Amino acid sequence: MTSTLVPGTRRRARNSRRTAVAWLFLAPFAVVFLLYTAIPTVAALGFSLTDLRGSDLRHPLAVDFTGLDNYLRLFQDPTFLRDILNTAVFVAVGVPLTMAIGFALALALNSGIRRIRGVFRTVFFAPVVTNVVAVALIWQYAFTAGGTVNKALGYVGLAGPNWLDDPHLAMPVVILLGVWRNFGTAMVLFLAGLQAVPEDVYEAAALDGAGRWRQLRHITLPLLLPTTLMVSVLLTVFYLQVFDEPYLLTDGGPLGSTESVSLYTYHQFGSGQLGMSSAASFVMLLLVLLVSVVQFRLLRPRT
Repeated sequence: MTSTLVPGTRRRARNSRRTAVAWLFLAPFAVVFLLYTAIPTVAALGFSLTDLRGSDLRHPLAVDFTGLDNYLRLFQDPTFLRDILNTAVFVAVGVPLTMAIGFALALALNSGIRRIRGVFRTVFFAPVVTNVVAVALIWQYAFTAGGTVNKALGYVGLAGPNWLDDPHLAMPVVILLGVWRNFGTAMVLFLAGLQAVPEDVYEAAALDGAGRWRQLRHITLPLLLPTTLMVSVLLTVFYLQVFDEPYLLTDGGPLGSTESVSLYTYHQFGSGQLGMSSAASFVMLLLVLLVSVVQFRLLRPRT
């Protein structure tokens, strides 16, 4: 009896020590997560159900509970509805364009220029790690009435507009900056997926008479479906939460034509509408979750 209890006791003691060590390693992350993510998220959810304003911060417990009134006011606000439409345009145009450019560059790097692949990969990935503030200043100058873009158009006899002051042209410029900043991420991920495809699969297809187009359609694209899903979700989350590009280039203008939901949330916060700002942030969270679920449903590999 004693001989059977002792090994069990030792095993439980060993497992307890392992659990204690695991929690010891997890403790720094758990503390940071609680302080900077979990607690602020719960607090913001509470704020979204009140009429909290900037002037109430000295007495936060004196605010009134309003339930879902902030959420109802959001969807009755024409500005918020316009910003949802603007954000949908960012996603609908920016995600496919970024993925197409990233995939095309990945194909080129994987097939035609392998010897200097590292150089091109570094060059194309540079926009991802470039300081966005410095880039935005350059783009602002380039797309002004007398900027670089209009000077280039002048050489071919075309008079360029003031891009960032035109409500119809500012959005394409902002989307183009987002694409320029993010196609490097898509390229690197697609390139990793392409390099994971076995070469003997292509060799067998070539022996069966399949050309490059049929190999791309029937081998490359199906095998890249998990990578495509990951790239699509990452880019969609970025464009749904797009903030830097419209804020730095136009601050949401002209006439609100480039204001995103994230920028709307920022403006509400800046004007002291903390309850409305919190509600808008949770609406954005629900949009991100909904779109991500739809993408996983549509792009998940079929077995």
